[in-house]
Amino acid sequence: MTLSVIDPKEPFQPQYQPVVDDLVKFLRAGIGDALHSIYLYGSVARKTAIPGQSNIDVVIVTKRSFEENKTTLLNTIRWRFQKSFPFVDGVSVKTALVKDVATLDSIFTWGFMLKHCCVCVYGDDLAECFGDFEPSWEIAKHWNMDIKDWVPLLRERMVKANSQTEQLNAQKTMAKKLLRASYSLVMYRDKQWFDDPIECGNHFLRYYPDKQIEIERLGLLMKQRVIPKRSVVGLLDSFGQWLIEQYDKTEFRIG
Repeated sequence: MTLSVIDPKEPFQPQYQPVVDDLVKFLRAGIGDALHSIYLYGSVARKTAIPGQSNIDVVIVTKRSFEENKTTLLNTIRWRFQKSFPFVDGVSVKTALVKDVATLDSIFTWGFMLKHCCVCVYGDDLAECFGDFEPSWEIAKHWNMDIKDWVPLLRERMVKANSQTEQLNAQKTMAKKLLRASYSLVMYRDKQWFDDPIECGNHFLRYYPDKQIEIERLGLLMKQRVIPKRSVVGLLDSFGQWLIEQYDKTEFRIG
């Protein structure tokens, strides 16, 4: 059973099409002939973005490094979007070189991401270099076996949050990571792939119904509501550690 892809012909939400157009125009001008292709992933790519809550997630693939003006360019984009598109809750950017994407070594990382999580909005679509993927433990562990590294980082970010905005962002980041890691734990059994965190949690519960309370609490962290830090950290310490142990057990069993 092959995994689904995002339909590249499905139009973006009307409010977000000008955002995409401006992004492409600015990147083409700023990077020039070093630019190979541009991709979107996340809720804007899936056409499920929520104004005021969703950010725009971008992958920029270049033919050669553009480190000399990368920081200035990306900061300018973020500033422009804050002024021109205030309903976009930030801009997240990943960059890569063509030579690092179109390789066999990148099949479960860049290959899977471009094929099943992204939509190409400019240039030659490198997703075409890869065949269709099937649900497997290999994909799951490449994307979420790092949960043992993320848990302490998420904990530190939550503890150090000094404002409501920082805490809301930390809560959302934590919830997304744990919900997606939860589903990746059962993906090879469920034979599907979901990027939406809430869907990930719902399908995970089909295999671990005893984790209903934890998944519901993670869903609350996705909302624009500040939760007491002690409760958030406690959830991370308990459920995060449980996930780490389950990944280790599954890796030992499957290899």
